[in-house]
Amino acid sequence: MCSGRVDLEFMLRAFSKGQDGVFIGACKLDECNYVTHGNYDALANTYLTKKILAHIGLNPERLRINFMTGADGNLLAEYTDDFTKEIKKLGPLGRSEGLDVNKVKFKLEAARKLVPYMRLLERQRLRVPVKSKEAYAQFFESKEINTLFDEIFSEKLAISQIILLLGEKPLSTSDISEILNLNPSEVSRHMKSSSRQGLVKYDETQKCYALA
Repeated sequence: MCSGRVDLEFMLRAFSKGQDGVFIGACKLDECNYVTHGNYDALANTYLTKKILAHIGLNPERLRINFMTGADGNLLAEYTDDFTKEIKKLGPLGRSEGLDVNKVKFKLEAARKLVPYMRLLERQRLRVPVKSKEAYAQFFESKEINTLFDEIFSEKLAISQIILLLGEKPLSTSDISEILNLNPSEVSRHMKSSSRQGLVKYDETQKCYALA
């Protein structure tokens, strides 16, 4: 299977199911067996997922991609052994990061809801013009891209989490603020935006928000 089929959804789903680490083996860059350069898509998705993990508070080193040929069985063994040792050092997902397991799963689930949007964002604003390992590293590790990603993803993740919470029961602004540890003014801003999009509605009688 081409590594280009390893979607953002697959990576996030693995972590949301409790996997402590995810390893991706791909063809060597510029040696694509299908002439589609799907390994570059896998590389881009890996960079994006690492950013998502870091934003959530998880160590991005829990995700790794290595490139090799079909004849590199010795390299595959070396890479996977090294990765396994690294994950054992990090320990169970969230523990070494000092995060509550349930909160980690909640944030990962909220992030998974954003995968369609992240695919669109990658195509429109995070597409690397030159296909080379160096170009991808320079692009995705640049200050400009980190700032752009943080600004966009922070807002989208907050809204996604709020929608998940409201899917369980109606909540007031203060309730949401306390649960997500957000400033009430931030929650109000997100609610106004979500209301305009027809995602949520305000119940005047109960003085709280609910899904539209």
